[in-house]
Amino acid sequence: MANFTKATSIKDWLNQRLAIEKVEKVIASEYWIPKNINFLWAMGMILVFTFKMLLISGIFLMMYYQPSIDQAFDSVNYTIMREVDFGWLWRHVHAVASSVTFLIMYIHMFTGIYYGSYKKGREMIWISGMLLFITFSAAAFSGYMLPWGQMSYWAGMVITNIFSLGGLHMDGLVEWIRGDYVPAQAFLTRFYMLHVLLLPLAIIGLMGLHFAALRIPHVNNQDGEEIDFDAEAKKYLDGDKKGSKVMRFANDFLSKDMMVLGIFLIFFFYLVFFNFGFALDPVNMDKADGLITPKHIYPEWYFLWSYEILRPFSTNIGLIAFGFAQVIYLLLPWLDRSPNVAAANRRGKFKIWFWVLLIDMIVLTAMGKLPPEGIFSVIGLVAALVFIALWIVLPFITKNEKKV
Repeated sequence: MANFTKATSIKDWLNQRLAIEKVEKVIASEYWIPKNINFLWAMGMILVFTFKMLLISGIFLMMYYQPSIDQAFDSVNYTIMREVDFGWLWRHVHAVASSVTFLIMYIHMFTGIYYGSYKKGREMIWISGMLLFITFSAAAFSGYMLPWGQMSYWAGMVITNIFSLGGLHMDGLVEWIRGDYVPAQAFLTRFYMLHVLLLPLAIIGLMGLHFAALRIPHVNNQDGEEIDFDAEAKKYLDGDKKGSKVMRFANDFLSKDMMVLGIFLIFFFYLVFFNFGFALDPVNMDKADGLITPKHIYPEWYFLWSYEILRPFSTNIGLIAFGFAQVIYLLLPWLDRSPNVAAANRRGKFKIWFWVLLIDMIVLTAMGKLPPEGIFSVIGLVAALVFIALWIVLPFITKNEKKV
């Protein structure tokens, strides 16, 4: 049994039983961050903030939301928006936070790709991060169903139809997911449970895994320098803070995070109060009607790139391409065969690969919102083929990359 002594304070009493000081050192005061990083490394903290905003605003919305196909639409668009004091504010916060979360995740993801933050022992950081992206995507999709508007209904119809797997005709699986032949009460109830309970718990668990994965290999830096964290931490603790290549997470790096977060908050609340419309699809302001199909069905902007990879091909080929797009990022640590942990601008052909991928993702996103007609259809097909080709050639262009 542990040796307990008479406590000198409440903090000491708790420390003997909960190891508060040890935990604080592990996650804050003796968790070391490289000095040679830029503001892009603050995106993780911003993601934590936006997730908290989603949780808080979601709790307030749950107080008045009715998960019924007869009442869901009115509970969102009338009760919350018009009758509840500041209900409109919580809905705007929730809608904007959901969109901004994906914007920050994409920045965070492409920062990791640019600086090689998935290499040399950091594979679990990357994998846990991509699993978070997938889980957030599932949470966003399930949440999009809840207002029970026209786009909610028909987007749910289209996306769940994907699980029929085209020529395999797995219609029974689609009916099992929906709980009915078409999206109806069982469908709404299931997605409500996923959105408010199961997926938030999964996100919290994956966040814990992501932060735990950072603990041993530590955060990468913009120069790709291999740092002896133990030696540099000793320098810092011995008083040579200027000469050390690392700093404490709390409160050194955290103070920089807070500055970036402060700038982000200005942007965030500008959107909440003055430009929230981008996060609220006008088509979804009409109540769901299974007898009236919208002229053009499309998902939220953060899914458009993968939707556009599905759309240009025939059913079976499109499903294969769509599945490819969903899993390929997870395999990046093994597809990049180069030993270099360096910024993309120092890696020759990989630099070209990175920028072509980024531009192609933007083109896919833009085309996904447009009707698949004329030149838009051609551009979408070419962009989808370029996306697939980029990942196929990646191992070949990195295998013989020169050491930098």
